[in-house]
Amino acid sequence: MVAKSEQTRQRVADTALRMFREIGFEKTTMRAIAAEAGVSVGNAYYYFASKDDLVHELYIQVQAEHAALASEALERTAGFAERLKATLHAGLDVMAPYHRFGADFVATAIRPTSPVNPFSGGSTLAREAALDIFRNTVDGTRPAVPKKVRDDLPELLWLCYMGITLFWVYDTSEGQRRTRKLVDGAAPLVARGLALARIPGVGKVLDDVLDLSRSIRG
Repeated sequence: MVAKSEQTRQRVADTALRMFREIGFEKTTMRAIAAEAGVSVGNAYYYFASKDDLVHELYIQVQAEHAALASEALERTAGFAERLKATLHAGLDVMAPYHRFGADFVATAIRPTSPVNPFSGGSTLAREAALDIFRNTVDGTRPAVPKKVRDDLPELLWLCYMGITLFWVYDTSEGQRRTRKLVDGAAPLVARGLALARIPGVGKVLDDVLDLSRSIRG
């Protein structure tokens, strides 16, 4: 019974995500999802209380696909700038099919009470999965990034990725090439900033940035 229930839940989720890609978020209703998945509307609501919950399911799936694609790309890189570019481009590749309803996703995620808000308690597992992607990016870098930033860097990179994602949502250029250009230009700049961390005077500025970041997490 448990296996059958999980199969039904997965069928509803897969149907919803396919419909999001094909007809967009706004046009996809819970009733239409249920009909397409071959279940009753009540059954669909049993597994997912709203479309917001289905967006959360998408968030989890995207993190899993991003992790797999980034891991494969990172096997071929060592330098920090190249590893960061590989990770960011992998994320854009995974999100590409959902660009049509990206703005709807942001509207859903930006509400503080939304289950898909990336900073909410309900998104803890997905957020940790995303952070693990950037931990993997940092940990495999050769030469290693400065020790004093190693623990904080994955979260800072994830926050930067959130900003890049927002830029991508509203990027109307073909294939979102402006976002790709942003990634290609930003990654080397971040790498240079990390290199400056080894210079005593400049390193003190970085210490202040890290202290500020740590102070606002609680």
